[in-house]
Amino acid sequence: MSAPRPEQLSLNTATVRQQWKLDAIIDGCARHGIRGISPWRDQVAELGLAEAARRIRANDLTVTGYCRGGMFPAADAAGRQAALDDNRRAVDEALALGAKCLVLVVGGLPAGSRDIAGARAQVRDGIGTLLQYSREVGMPLAIEPLHPMYAADRACVNTMAHANDLCDELGDDGLGIALDVYHVWWDPQLPAQIERAGRRRLLAFHICDWLAPTTDLLLDRGMMGDGVIDIRALRHAVEAQGYDGFHEVEIFSANNWWKRPGDEVLATCQERHLAHC
Repeated sequence: MSAPRPEQLSLNTATVRQQWKLDAIIDGCARHGIRGISPWRDQVAELGLAEAARRIRANDLTVTGYCRGGMFPAADAAGRQAALDDNRRAVDEALALGAKCLVLVVGGLPAGSRDIAGARAQVRDGIGTLLQYSREVGMPLAIEPLHPMYAADRACVNTMAHANDLCDELGDDGLGIALDVYHVWWDPQLPAQIERAGRRRLLAFHICDWLAPTTDLLLDRGMMGDGVIDIRALRHAVEAQGYDGFHEVEIFSANNWWKRPGDEVLATCQERHLAHC
């Protein structure tokens, strides 16, 4: 397998969200020659959708994904409808930005619930309903399986197998998977499920590292090479299926990378991408 190409690097804007607002992040990507970007909805809202789209296009950046849609389960029908309405807005925003996909963090248990099977059924139904709109307008949806530690509050889809099952049930047209190595590296079925997904379903590839020990379940992601994930092997696995897209760095790091200068973080992402991806 060939080495990663520098132009395949994309920056998820969460990686420097504590240092810079979105306009400065866009400028930083352009300054460092990073060709991909994946912005978050709150950052886009703060800058303004039209201005964010204008700046991204002016700097010739590819929007590798838009973060995020999802959060489908709710305690009642009104809550579920509100989630669907918000997801349609997210689809529209992703279209305006020219995103390659809308990333879905599907949601966990509704408040007060212990019914994870019911939550997963709501996720299936929510994605199925959203697909009726996203397919019509041409915006692919990418289900992101999250580590099981997030099953209660962020995502009750926790394995590639479950994401593949949803694609089987709902259809591949406009539906696929965002593979984040942080969330799925531990799964003994991962190689087989990557093969099962194939090129058609692999819509995004997110990279960072798992620190051992980890000090926070959300805010202690590592820079590539600082942890235990064999990122290069996973890149080879997705590329063996024909994936040739961007490698998107997404790091939540309250006590380390969020405290460093933004330019240092971007330069380190570039260096570690080539060394460890």
